[in-house]
Amino acid sequence: MAALYVATILGMMAALGVFISVWSTLPQAPTNADVVEGRLRIYETGVPLTVADIELRQPFMDRVIRPALKRVGRWVEQSTPAKVRQKITVDLQVAGHPGGMTAGDLIAVRYVLAVLLCVLGVLLGVALKNPITLVILAAVGTISGLYGPMIWLRLKLNGRRNEIQADLPDVIDVLVVCVEAGLTFEAAMERVVEKYDHGLAAEFGRVMQEVRLGRPRLEALNDMGQRTGVEELNNFVQAIIQSEQLGSGVAKILRIQSDELRLRRLVTAQERGARASLKMLLPMLGCIFPTLWVILLGPAALLAMRFLAGG
Repeated sequence: MAALYVATILGMMAALGVFISVWSTLPQAPTNADVVEGRLRIYETGVPLTVADIELRQPFMDRVIRPALKRVGRWVEQSTPAKVRQKITVDLQVAGHPGGMTAGDLIAVRYVLAVLLCVLGVLLGVALKNPITLVILAAVGTISGLYGPMIWLRLKLNGRRNEIQADLPDVIDVLVVCVEAGLTFEAAMERVVEKYDHGLAAEFGRVMQEVRLGRPRLEALNDMGQRTGVEELNNFVQAIIQSEQLGSGVAKILRIQSDELRLRRLVTAQERGARASLKMLLPMLGCIFPTLWVILLGPAALLAMRFLAGG
């Protein structure tokens, strides 16, 4: 009888344990404070988004057009010569990768734009019902699509080079101050990268990344000078390389380069000012002088015509 009582008690204890275990795994009903906190969190951060919602919130360019251009670029890039791809890649790097484009993206844009403009020219020619106009518009559209992106890239490249040329004296002054304060040339370049946010600072940052990856510093600097195509920057880099090879002081070389660049900037400004007077001749002769002639000689011409008509 006692064994029956013991077994009953043990069974009840086991059932109670199972009940407590199952009950502990069930989610508790939220309290009023939890409900209020959840509503405030939704109000502050918004409803949690799914992956589809995040993708749909992206711009149409990043969601549809850019992936399509990348697929076309991979297909077209294989038929482009390696030298052309390498040149476009270098130009995009110097231009600062405008629009985040790669060489394949630019090549795809060229061909897609050429096809679209050619089709547009054909449609306009069909609408005008003129075969000659159709051929001309189709040819102009194709040529514009092929060479328009390259002209755009060239403009971006020249603008980046002009920016580097304009920022170089100020950057060299910062390098002079840092080196004379006791920093190494690498530390001075890191200061420039931290202080500025322009094309030249980005080029210095790329040099530092290449040096961290194991590339020799002088080789990375020489590649930067030749890659950018800015004569002043290339001369500055060559002077730094010579000072490193000859063992001369870097601070003295930097000071000399800074003075030369500022003198060259002054001479360039004077040359542009001297050319400005010559450039003003054309608008003056074409726009201002005819107006003055009409105002000064107009009354005299009217009197002469009236006199001749009366005579």
